[in-house]
Amino acid sequence: MAEGRVKVGIIGSQFQADIHAASFQVMPHEAEVVAIASPTPGNAAALAKRFGIPRVFTDYREMLKERDIEMVTIAAPNSLHAQMTKDIAAAGKHIVCEKPLAMTIAEGEEMIAAAKQHGVLLMYGEELFFTPKYLKAKEMADAGAFGKIYLVKQSEKHFGPHSPWFWDVNRSGGGAFMDLGCHGIAFCYFFLGRSPIKSVYCQMGTYVHIGKTKAEDDSLCILEFASGAVGLIENSWARRGGMDDRIEVFGEAGVTYANLHMGNALPTFSENGYGYAVEKAPTTKGWTYPVFEELWNYGTPQELAHFARCARGKETPQATGEDGLVVMHALYAGYASAGEGRKISMPYQPPPGVKKPIDLWLNGPARAQAAQR
Repeated sequence: MAEGRVKVGIIGSQFQADIHAASFQVMPHEAEVVAIASPTPGNAAALAKRFGIPRVFTDYREMLKERDIEMVTIAAPNSLHAQMTKDIAAAGKHIVCEKPLAMTIAEGEEMIAAAKQHGVLLMYGEELFFTPKYLKAKEMADAGAFGKIYLVKQSEKHFGPHSPWFWDVNRSGGGAFMDLGCHGIAFCYFFLGRSPIKSVYCQMGTYVHIGKTKAEDDSLCILEFASGAVGLIENSWARRGGMDDRIEVFGEAGVTYANLHMGNALPTFSENGYGYAVEKAPTTKGWTYPVFEELWNYGTPQELAHFARCARGKETPQATGEDGLVVMHALYAGYASAGEGRKISMPYQPPPGVKKPIDLWLNGPARAQAAQR
């Protein structure tokens, strides 16, 4: 087994890559970022300079030739996840793939198979498995604090993503449900002990960004689990005022609520504004709620440190490619539900020829009927 800190390469140079680089520095004892790869030279060089990353590549495949790199994180558009994962696996390096796992179920299966074939780990970037507040809620639930759980709610809302590719369904595969709903699906599944999902019901629409994207900018999703519990997931790219992320847990003997930001914020009023408040906040004038230790409260440093320990064989991955594939199946069922206007039973097999999840909504009969009214 190799000694010392795990040598990491990052693919990407924008918002999520920045979070990865910063998170490794928050918890530096397990890993160090030694290289970054991005086809946008200026962005990659700027990120490398900011975090003291010594090597910069414009082609990630050249970075994969670096023999000392042991683990690679993917912070690139969804449409690139599958090929990048297969290339990283073939290079014999462990993989951390940001959510969602892939564009399609078939791609997700190929990624898992490639990792197994080459004897490397495929770890799924779901920070809600590591978010301190949410983990405390799960700890209490597992200890019986709330009795039998019958409802878990997870909500994530803001006014839209940072990078243009999210708005292009051919690169993202879907909108707010694909981008944010993957968090909620994974969290409810994880919170309920990975109880199988029995059915999915979803409604969605494009209400605010209709001139910008074909994708949905708001969605509601209900999951029924084999345990008897229900998951309610609310997601939006249409919510003004910055990021809102929270959970609610209801059981026969109790309840808990966790607001990811409000318990870690300073109520602030400023006529002049200031540098940074919280992710997705559009302004810092007037009343705002700047957060502290933001990345720690999200759980990303803990997640990446855990993955580095997994790469050393010290721990077993808490979020895997298989978890990401469960989410992919539920995403497909959700888009099919919205497209057909009915609850979808699991397991769900999409019709032949469906290239991306959102096609099941865009081309669904329920949407066509709505357009005629």
